[in-house]
Amino acid sequence: MPQASLEQVPLLSLAAMAKQDFAAAIGNSFQQFGFAMVKDHGMDAALIDEGWALARAFFALPEEKKRRYDAKANGGQRGYTAFGREIAKGASENDLKEFWHVGRDLPRGNPLAATMPANVWPSEIPRFQPLFRRLYQEFDRVGGQILSAIAIYLGLPESWFDSAIQDGNSILRLLHYPPVSPDAPGIRAGAHEDINLITLLLGAEEGGLELRDRQGNWLPVVPPPGALAINVGDMLQRLTNHRLPSTSHRVVNPPPDRRGVARYSMPFFLHLRPDFLIEPLPQCVDAAHPRRDPPITAHDYLTERLREIGLIKA
Repeated sequence: MPQASLEQVPLLSLAAMAKQDFAAAIGNSFQQFGFAMVKDHGMDAALIDEGWALARAFFALPEEKKRRYDAKANGGQRGYTAFGREIAKGASENDLKEFWHVGRDLPRGNPLAATMPANVWPSEIPRFQPLFRRLYQEFDRVGGQILSAIAIYLGLPESWFDSAIQDGNSILRLLHYPPVSPDAPGIRAGAHEDINLITLLLGAEEGGLELRDRQGNWLPVVPPPGALAINVGDMLQRLTNHRLPSTSHRVVNPPPDRRGVARYSMPFFLHLRPDFLIEPLPQCVDAAHPRRDPPITAHDYLTERLREIGLIKA
């Protein structure tokens, strides 16, 4: 693949670009690649740095301590998922990663609370809970701005997604890919599409993330330090009748000289509210583009997909 093709995945500035220009640019990038890279997003750099430090501290704990917070009981939605447990849909080998999930805190009595497990927090790291609650709010805020741009691109009111994601079951994942041996075969995370609406990812500057383009080529996604890699998930693909595609992506092993280095990343999986009915937007359906997917609630779709990747047992 010529280098010029790799450079077509744009790096956009959320702060420097006019609202309409940003909306057009990110929509076009999503339509072509399912991905975009965004800098100047306004997330607190000091908060992010502390988040990296606390994530490293947690994953450095002895295995028996981490397993006290095992997420098996809640379908992997809150707490710790051990190394090698998750598998990409349709894959034959489990991923080489461990992770921690932080979810939304809903007040007692909220009608959606039954669809979301309560958060759990590691007592060994006192700063963990307040820090990641704040970072969750930052991802939520920036994600809302990105969705406003997508709404504009789709010809919807700028605030269209506000009610759709209010009290949504979004998840902040802290990911650790341990070092691998210099001659290790395979990949760290198998090719997959994300379940949610959009994903906002920090940490992709440590190489390995690749997307599959429309011709079947794998392209590296390596944003500059601090920038976000953002991709379309299956829920947005269904909502737009595949106008904005959910693109397969994977994490490959790094070059041999980097295989002794652990990889850490923070994806924020931005979800619709559980009772939202996902059905194609009218402007995305016509004679040339008939409806491709039946309606389904966000909660039912999430449950279906969690079974497919092994986090909920059928």
